[in-house]
Amino acid sequence: MSNLPIDNALEAVLFASGSPVSVEKLCEIFGAEADEINDSAKRLSEKLADGSNGIELVSVDGAYQLCTKPCYADYVKKALELRKTPPLSRAALEVLAIVSYNQPVTKSFIETVRGIDSDSIVNTLCDKGLLRENGHLDAPGRPVLFSTTDAFLRCFGLESLDQLPQIDVEKQLTLEDAAAENENDGMTDGENG
Repeated sequence: MSNLPIDNALEAVLFASGSPVSVEKLCEIFGAEADEINDSAKRLSEKLADGSNGIELVSVDGAYQLCTKPCYADYVKKALELRKTPPLSRAALEVLAIVSYNQPVTKSFIETVRGIDSDSIVNTLCDKGLLRENGHLDAPGRPVLFSTTDAFLRCFGLESLDQLPQIDVEKQLTLEDAAAENENDGMTDGENG
């Protein structure tokens, strides 16, 4: 099979799929090696990036998907009569951060980290497709484990969880300790004054 038919066929398969298709599955479909699929995807991405069309190829966690270009999002939303979704609350972003850095996790773990009931937020994020159930913990009661989804990666412009910003835990603890110390100093000063 020559490269051009693979490129065109790849475009057709991804267009028809509408959701991410793994490189492994594409290898099965085309009877090709992963390198051939990735090379074809690279050429397709370059072809779509020339500005003469409204779609682009995105890579999501070892899979490829055709998506509309962000600059046309408003038109697509109007065409599909989609309501504009409100931005995520600070609490929802906290839950997503906890899950994305520690997954898979239970609701109990999320609530321990946040220090507050998070049941409704977790359920809302599942309804929005940003979190999903990912099995059960092998413990009494077999609590549900939660993980992020491909939609989470797309929403935050990530190809994989490896692209999440690194967190310096020691530095964070030092900053929190300093803030707590400043609060204590302020109370002491007020008591002495």
